[in-house]
Amino acid sequence: MRVADRLRSREASWRELDALLDQLTRRLPPAERAARVIRLGELYRAACTDLMLAETHALPRDTVIYLHALVGRAHNAVYRAQGFRFRDWAKALFETAPRRLRSDPALRISAAVFFGSFLLCALLAAGRPGFAATLLGESMLEQMEQMYAEPFSADREDGQTRNDTLMAGYYINHNTTIGLQCFAFGLLFGLGTLYILLSNGALLGAVFGAMATTSYALNFFQFVTAHAPFELTAIVFAGAAGLRFGYGLVDTKGQTRLASLRREAGNALPTLGASVVLFFLAAFLEGYVSASAMPYSAKATIAVCCAGLLIAYLTLGGRRSIATAV
Repeated sequence: MRVADRLRSREASWRELDALLDQLTRRLPPAERAARVIRLGELYRAACTDLMLAETHALPRDTVIYLHALVGRAHNAVYRAQGFRFRDWAKALFETAPRRLRSDPALRISAAVFFGSFLLCALLAAGRPGFAATLLGESMLEQMEQMYAEPFSADREDGQTRNDTLMAGYYINHNTTIGLQCFAFGLLFGLGTLYILLSNGALLGAVFGAMATTSYALNFFQFVTAHAPFELTAIVFAGAAGLRFGYGLVDTKGQTRLASLRREAGNALPTLGASVVLFFLAAFLEGYVSASAMPYSAKATIAVCCAGLLIAYLTLGGRRSIATAV
């Protein structure tokens, strides 16, 4: 059979593909849509072959142009990006992430490593004066004491709001960098994530313990109290995402390591997203509330409310969707 005759016999398939593309622009039941998408893939591959033959054998220009347009539409339908949809983002953040975190051993490991090193080093720094200097260095301790030597004044200078905004931006950049390191270092079979959690927990704990024993303790806690729940929890969430990512290299479930990494990266992304949101919230609190002259009682109240929101998020998030599904 000549190529022209073969392509002429394929015109019915082209018309079917054209009609199918029009149908997929409308809302269809999930089962019906899935069946049509499968058929779309078959017709798309066949149309690509037809286009190649038409171009190779220099068939009429109208036929080639028609097939180019048809294949282009089919390609866009098969590979089109869904784009950003707030509803999908909110579902991943408020339903998928907390539901996975509740059952994920990676969260418990991350929390144990980070808060364990934090509490241990805080106690050692408070009980042994030389411990913090050994871990942090004398220069850093002196810098911390100078930073909190003066109480937060109620007399705010002109331009202070602008400065708060700049500092909030700095905190966002700094905090999210730590979170992304926790996640990316999971590529080292999770060991890199454990190191980031351990080192950050130890350093922060030493700072808390050392400053608690100085005469500037009130000023220090006046600054850190409000944003601490969100910031510390964000680090733990990022660590859990990194450990889940690295676990793909440990247990591949019969897949190639690359395929396993992709699988676990998809599982970890909602947790990483929750971590990034917490880092942003902590940065804004740090920039606008922590550095303000607001009474300590108000800042402590904000911290308690933030901790309550985190507990509700982890215990209640995603349960409504499960009940609806059942």
